[in-house]
Amino acid sequence: MLSLDYRDSRPIYEQVKDDLRRLMVTGVMIEGEKLPSVRSLASSLAINPNTIQRAYDALESEGYIYAVAGKGSFVAPNAGVDRGRKDRLMKLFDETVTELYFLGVSGSELSGRLTALEGGNAT
Repeated sequence: MLSLDYRDSRPIYEQVKDDLRRLMVTGVMIEGEKLPSVRSLASSLAINPNTIQRAYDALESEGYIYAVAGKGSFVAPNAGVDRGRKDRLMKLFDETVTELYFLGVSGSELSGRLTALEGGNAT
């Protein structure tokens, strides 16, 4: 499910957060699905529970998950995703596309990649 790379420059909580976000965005984890408890996930990854809690708190503040007291954390509906996150990703997308144009990637090649992503055939 999740894997940690200790050579990655990102903090462990960010790796956990990004991996969980990827699972939600790709549909591996669906709306309403219960996330593993902080303790069980920390135990399975052999890391401090505070690290998992920090990742969960960040995902909750971004709108990807919600917590129910005494029950745990669950995948939030797509509608709850933070608008600010979308804006930051669109800005990053624009910067990346601009650089790709500079490096000689054509609009049709970029369009082909977007079409492949929509069809689930990304490379």
